[in-house]
Amino acid sequence: MEPRRADNIAEALEELIFSGALSDGDRLDEVRLAEHFGVSRTPLREAFQRLALSGLVELIPRRGAFVRQPGPVELIEMFEVMAELEAVCGRLAAMRISDAAVDALRLANLKCQAAIDAGDPDTYYAENESFHKTIYQQSGNSFLEQEACKLHKRLQPFRRQQLRFRGRMVQSMSEHRAIVEALDEGDAVTVSNTLRAHVAVQGEKFHNLMASLKKAAE
Repeated sequence: MEPRRADNIAEALEELIFSGALSDGDRLDEVRLAEHFGVSRTPLREAFQRLALSGLVELIPRRGAFVRQPGPVELIEMFEVMAELEAVCGRLAAMRISDAAVDALRLANLKCQAAIDAGDPDTYYAENESFHKTIYQQSGNSFLEQEACKLHKRLQPFRRQQLRFRGRMVQSMSEHRAIVEALDEGDAVTVSNTLRAHVAVQGEKFHNLMASLKKAAE
């Protein structure tokens, strides 16, 4: 239960950061937060480690954990690399994916649609994560899979935040369907291009994400 508890705490802290309840530079008080969540310091420190991976928290030896909001350049650079990693994973998966994995992607999409119908972005994100990690695995390149998973983990809070924007879940679902159909047909070019556009934070998506971070910082 401890790892799951740490995940839950990390997600709750993400919400506090994005809502502005915790601001850039704030020190995370272990004693107060442990009391707030009703846990020992162990799962709390594990949650800090998870947030440090995404860059939302900076761990400073002998000083503690501090909230850190990434700047726009840093964020767009990470998403730019993520979009290209996903595009490569998709292109290779189009040539190597198994029938069972295509079925798993279709099932993930059904669960994503159920989450949309329920208006539940958190459940949508969990199934969305499963969808993307299946594609990484089906690339057939374990090093690529590891690197994609690593950056996916770092961008997790920002990808989750995007799903809260009006209409984004429905748009994401449409892109998911196009990705699965192209994978099923072995259309590497379409899979690659669709995944790249699906992940990139250009235009309106990027402005919305930065606006949410600015609001939190204020």
